[in-house]
Amino acid sequence: MSAIHVSQLSFFAAHAPFDRMEPAHLLWMLERMQLGYYARDEVIVSPEQGRVERFLVIKQGVVQGEQNVAHASDADTWLELVEGECFPLGALLAHRAVASTYRAVKDTFCYELALADFQQLLGLSAPFRDFCTRRIANLLEHSKQVIQAQYTHSSSEQQSLASPLSAIIRSTPVTCTPQTSVREVLERMHASRIGSMIAVDERGFPLGILTLPDVLERIALPQADITQPVINVMTTELTFLPPQSLAYEAALTMAKMGFRHVLVVENDKLLGLVTEKDLFALQRVGLRQIGSSIRHAHNIEALQRAASDIRQMAHNMMAQGVAAEQLTQFISTFNDLLTVRVIEMAYAESFADAPQLPAQLCWMALGSEGRFEQTLNTDQDNALIFKVPEGVTADAMRERLLPVARRINEQLAACGFPLCRGNVMASNPQWCLSLDEWKAKFSNWITNGTPEALLHASIFFDFRPLHGTHELADELRTWLARAASNNSRFLHQMAENAMSIRPPLGVIRDFVVGKEHTLDLKLNGITPFVDAARIFSLAAGVTHTSTLSRLRNSAAKLNIHPAEIEAWIDAFLFIQVLRMRHHDEAQSGQDDELDNLIDPEDLHELDRRILKEAFRQARKLQARLAVEYHL
Repeated sequence: MSAIHVSQLSFFAAHAPFDRMEPAHLLWMLERMQLGYYARDEVIVSPEQGRVERFLVIKQGVVQGEQNVAHASDADTWLELVEGECFPLGALLAHRAVASTYRAVKDTFCYELALADFQQLLGLSAPFRDFCTRRIANLLEHSKQVIQAQYTHSSSEQQSLASPLSAIIRSTPVTCTPQTSVREVLERMHASRIGSMIAVDERGFPLGILTLPDVLERIALPQADITQPVINVMTTELTFLPPQSLAYEAALTMAKMGFRHVLVVENDKLLGLVTEKDLFALQRVGLRQIGSSIRHAHNIEALQRAASDIRQMAHNMMAQGVAAEQLTQFISTFNDLLTVRVIEMAYAESFADAPQLPAQLCWMALGSEGRFEQTLNTDQDNALIFKVPEGVTADAMRERLLPVARRINEQLAACGFPLCRGNVMASNPQWCLSLDEWKAKFSNWITNGTPEALLHASIFFDFRPLHGTHELADELRTWLARAASNNSRFLHQMAENAMSIRPPLGVIRDFVVGKEHTLDLKLNGITPFVDAARIFSLAAGVTHTSTLSRLRNSAAKLNIHPAEIEAWIDAFLFIQVLRMRHHDEAQSGQDDELDNLIDPEDLHELDRRILKEAFRQARKLQARLAVEYHL
């Protein structure tokens, strides 16, 4: 092998996807590649050149993509490519011309592969084909493996929460008929050394379950007749999941309901039983235990311990490589449980003299909690909505509810959810309103579109009901979907406001950094996706609150290609992963306050590359927003 081949192999081995290709396929590619040189400001590929005829990999130099060749500027430069990056994949795969002009920022050398050879390589190498067709998703999978390796030292190997339940079922469940005697069931449980028995009908459909705790509570202590049919002492309100459901869905069900198991049923037939032990046998604190400790907490100290367990759970899940979408759902679900328990305790103390609440009311989560996107760095954003009883004024209701809301806010702060610096909390009289007052407030924001109104809309339009009379929040959501989608001027103003926050991509450098050489992953990374998704959902009349659900459910109504949506989602989730890793590391270091500021130089080379790609996707999303609203 010649010296040049050795140096080339070393170069490609340092960059994805070439580092995953089989040596024979990599050599096949190198033998067919040519080295091209481009002087500073020289155009490499442009729309005017017609259909793209070559695949390029930057060996040395910098290439930028411009959307406006005649007036190239920072605003027009939507991407910047550096050593090891390849282009223009979209045009090559679609057999078309490029949409933008690619220009050398400085003297640049590129390895080039002819179109016919590129197409043949797609057929030869699966890693290469997967990268080209699922670029950011492929990079994310690569990064996920790196993350898991980094966390291996701090967590035991655990069952993947991305596994379908069908892959977790360990054995055929032991069953009985509903009329089998209690004595016979107990004997079979003892002989088989199992902790539960399921009664099924003649079709195999589960009718009831008996667990060891049930034996103590329903048979042993009350000295029940053990000759009676076992169905009489079984739990008959059962929760089923289909075999294609993922393990994390079963874990969430256990946590919410306080179960130790979930029945897996398909076509009305019991397939198996998945227990918490199956999912988290090696975990220090199981999900059900956290949920149970929250539900049975009687003082703030118990809830503070549960909040600590939630943070430990998040760390363990990150060690497993649990996807960001699932992880934020877990965090939000447990924070919901904790908040609900705080509310219940506050209500019990405040309305001890009256068993009934003073009115129909609902505690609403706003902001990231309203979107199911909480990380470990989460302050409070909440509000109250109530129905005014006959003969009572809204002001009188507010006067009675505000002290209770203040107690709830203070107790949540004691559990690790800081008070909102902007006072967007239910204890603020501005955000403790009747249903009619909320409609009037929202209507005013939509009609006026002032900067303050747009800011409030970006916070409050992400509301969802958390505790109480959910129908009040549901009615408000339905009203808002109709009112906002019918006001094109307001949506245009929202879009214009969203475009003011730009992803921090540089023209000369990889990133535009702020003070202390940092990037704000929340403001400049997450916010562009959140804002655009909110606008798309309002325009499409979609009532979902999570960013991912908003994007997915708005796509068809706005004629956005699913592949484009998934690329945006992958980018959003990667930035969320970086945020959570940053919070987890800061928390492990006992930092007093968590933030969203990272120095890109501290990132793994692969993570820097994916972060650049994620910011490019944010720019593409904003470009789509600009087209939709003629900005």
